[in-house]
Amino acid sequence: MAVNFKGPFRLSAAIGSRMAAGDGGSIINISSIGSIRPLPAYAPYAGAKAALNALTTAHAVEFAPKVRVNAILPGSFRTDIARHWPADKEATTDAVVGRFGEPEEIVTTALYLASNASGFTTGATVRVDGGRP
Repeated sequence: MAVNFKGPFRLSAAIGSRMAAGDGGSIINISSIGSIRPLPAYAPYAGAKAALNALTTAHAVEFAPKVRVNAILPGSFRTDIARHWPADKEATTDAVVGRFGEPEEIVTTALYLASNASGFTTGATVRVDGGRP
C-alpha cells in the first residue's frame, strides 16, 4: 500500500495542487491491469492499484480544468522483474497478441498523456496490456 498507493497519492496531492494553482499540467499514474483483473495471488497489490485508479478519477475532478490526471494500466512487460519469471511464462500469456510487451511500447502512451494532444483526456485508465481478456 505504501509504494503502490500512498506514495502516488501524496505526490499527486502535493504536485496537483501546485499545478492547479499555476500553469497546469499532466499527472500520469502507473497502475496495473491487475487492478481490474485481480487474482488471489496478488490481491493486496491489485487492491492498492485499484485504489490508485479511484484516486486518478478523483484528482482529475479536483484539479480540473488545468491539470489532467490519467493512469496507464500495463500488462506483462519485459522489465528487470520479468527476467526472474519462469522461462515458459510468456508462452502461456493470455494477451491476445501472444507475447509480453517491450518497455518502449508503453512510452508512446505516456508521451500522449503528457502532451497537449491529450488535452481532452482526463480521468482515464488506459490499458496497455496486449489485449488481455
